[in-house]
Amino acid sequence: MKERTIEAWVRTEKGKGASRRLRRENKVPAILYGPHIEPLMLTVKRSDIEKIMKSAERESSILFDMILHSNGDKVNKKVMFKEIQIDPIKDIPLHVDFYEVAMDKEITVELPIRLVGTPIGTEKGGILEHLIREITVSCLPDKLIDLLEVDVSKLDIGDAIHIKDISFPEGIKPEDDPDTAIAVVVAPEAEEEEKEEVSEEESTAQEA
Repeated sequence: MKERTIEAWVRTEKGKGASRRLRRENKVPAILYGPHIEPLMLTVKRSDIEKIMKSAERESSILFDMILHSNGDKVNKKVMFKEIQIDPIKDIPLHVDFYEVAMDKEITVELPIRLVGTPIGTEKGGILEHLIREITVSCLPDKLIDLLEVDVSKLDIGDAIHIKDISFPEGIKPEDDPDTAIAVVVAPEAEEEEKEEVSEEESTAQEA
């Protein structure tokens, strides 16, 4: 997992006016909470938030270090994003919820899935379908990875790879149904039939 660090400053001002002033200064109001900490109002640099968001495929799986400035002191904490509010027009973060992680307790996150390899079935005209793009896993924080790569190169037409078929890294446990299919290679005619069924259902719905 990549090393990521963010700086944050404890703030006392609250309210919409204070938040607007921070955003004009390219800063983001935030809050930090967790099982062993009272909620703290924070200020972070918008550029730092955006940099971390771009460094991973899914924010909920990002674990990073926070250097917390308070009354002239610095405290290091291990945190993750809990929620990020995004401006729908400007596409910039408006507010961030951070969650402090206890390194000796397991966390549950949505881990992104990346398919790697070219299925042998696609060389015969088959079509690879990526059915689910993240999987729920539990692990200790220091075992967390950025994403899970799943090799699909051995899939032939009609073959699928399921959660139970994956060898997970040590310390990471899947929480979803082991029979859940992650990817499948379908025959071209099956793909066309599926599209035709969807079109017919849409036409029926419009007529109704």
